[in-house]
Amino acid sequence: MLISSIDWEDVHPTNQYAAEIVSGLRLSCQMEWLACKRHLDDLKRQATADFPYVFDESRADRIFEWFERCCRHVRGPFSGQLIQLLAFQKFDLGSVFGWVHMHSGKRRFRKAFHLRARGNVKSTEMSGVALYGMCGDCVYPPEAPHQKRYEDMPEVECAAVDKGQAKRVWGDAQEMGKKSPDILKRLRIKKTYIEHSKRGGWLRPLSKETKNKDSGAPCIVIIDEYHAHPSSEILDVLQSGFGKRLQSLMMIISTAGKDAENSPCKKEYDTLCKMMVGERPMDDSYYVMIREIEKDDDPHDESIWPKANPILQSDDEYAQTLLHEIRAEHDEAYNSGDPDKIREWLIKRVNRWQADSENKYMSGIMDKWKAHGISRDAFLTLVRGRDTWAGLDLSKTTDLTADANVFKLDDGRYAVTAHGFMPEESATKHEHSDRVPYKAWASDGWCTLTEGAVTDYRYIKGHMQETEQNEQWNVLEVCYDPYNATHFTQELETEGYQCVEIRQGVQTLSEPTKFFRNLVLKGLIVHDGSPLLTWCLSNAIEITDNNGNIKLSKKHKDDSQRIDLISALINAIVRAMYMTGDTVDTSEFAEEEFLKELWG
Repeated sequence: MLISSIDWEDVHPTNQYAAEIVSGLRLSCQMEWLACKRHLDDLKRQATADFPYVFDESRADRIFEWFERCCRHVRGPFSGQLIQLLAFQKFDLGSVFGWVHMHSGKRRFRKAFHLRARGNVKSTEMSGVALYGMCGDCVYPPEAPHQKRYEDMPEVECAAVDKGQAKRVWGDAQEMGKKSPDILKRLRIKKTYIEHSKRGGWLRPLSKETKNKDSGAPCIVIIDEYHAHPSSEILDVLQSGFGKRLQSLMMIISTAGKDAENSPCKKEYDTLCKMMVGERPMDDSYYVMIREIEKDDDPHDESIWPKANPILQSDDEYAQTLLHEIRAEHDEAYNSGDPDKIREWLIKRVNRWQADSENKYMSGIMDKWKAHGISRDAFLTLVRGRDTWAGLDLSKTTDLTADANVFKLDDGRYAVTAHGFMPEESATKHEHSDRVPYKAWASDGWCTLTEGAVTDYRYIKGHMQETEQNEQWNVLEVCYDPYNATHFTQELETEGYQCVEIRQGVQTLSEPTKFFRNLVLKGLIVHDGSPLLTWCLSNAIEITDNNGNIKLSKKHKDDSQRIDLISALINAIVRAMYMTGDTVDTSEFAEEEFLKELWG
């Protein structure tokens, strides 16, 4: 049957929206299309042995009715009016609350990830969900799956990176509750707390400053603006309490953000994108809705803005106001030529992830670096028996330090690897300050934790000699930063190594640093996928002098975002370039390709 001939009055709004997206009647990005296709495919296989879930329209309708009969707008042109859910909201809410287990009646989805641009009523929607968790959410006990009951002592957490942001959804929920007679008669809404008048519990804001974050048993958790969280700590703590309720639900909402290597939101986004395209197994308990402009989309084209701004597909006053605001901010950002304003507009208004600093060495091209990684076993096979330049970066004895190896392959590519070292007694402290898992990386073989409170350089020499012997490498030179290295390199020379001091000024480092980036851009590099090396590379800041020379640095000398492994690699590349006669590609291609990757 042609979709145009369907009698939509007989089709549930959730299913209708999915059909319109999949058929192309509504504009969408790939991720939204895949989410809708997933819903339609699940409808075909529901209530089977392999997929014991059903789409219960009455459960979806229940959340719709909650919004449209009880919840009122708290700001904007519709302030005070009952909320009328838009088509995209009925799909999202209908999916999350409508899919249930065929036997127990419990909700199918335990987590939901919502990514959409600023101005698309995320906070208003989540405020209504929070109030629903306090007043209207029902559980269906296994012993009586058709007899709903309300949660005793409902607990709803509105979590964010700081106290002010956490109070955004909570404050909207507070105001929404005050404006609704139906909600107000069920809840006690005070200046500093919200609780159910009969069943107790709480609806509270929560951030890293909140004490006793792990003391509850949440029914519903809302993680607001996840892109701003430096770690997944709050999410992990709250999810640890999920076993205490029959159908706990976590709603993660955000815009895009800055593509920092240690951003938990970006990692979640990347993982979920791979899941949706079939590169990872599908998690049937995780709802994913990502609305964004795509990599090949022209951000100046207004016709594609609704991909990230679904509200623009409606024709009401708010949609027109939002369009006008997005257009005005676009013109202001691009007319100013200010990179910060352009990046902010791309992040907030069209959901395009951006490198986390305009002067990051690898801004916009970290995905290219990652694509050149192969397995460790395959890497060792590739470089076994070859000549190598070794690089050293010997930092303070209580910090991360590194050795590295660079190989020139027969096909013209370069193969690179690096290994980190850190005192075992410092690892726990640095895991907290750097927000990276040094102990797990050590367990996986990407770094070594040395005994005691300071780095024992004998471990570095041992690692160099062990890999040289096991992999039959021929170390041509050991290339070192002279800082802290005099005694250690003298020891290496007594054992027969040829050591070459690498001065750390731009005159020495600029050409090799540019050369390394060009190798990444042109696909002429291969590495072993070290997450520690990748992290260091993503942290490196590019410092430029008046003559266009560059060198790498941290943001400031005490910064916890370390770059030691890439520093060791660059030291080795200095001599590799010299001995092979390779030079930096100064053609327009390299610069244009880099700018294209940076700005899209």
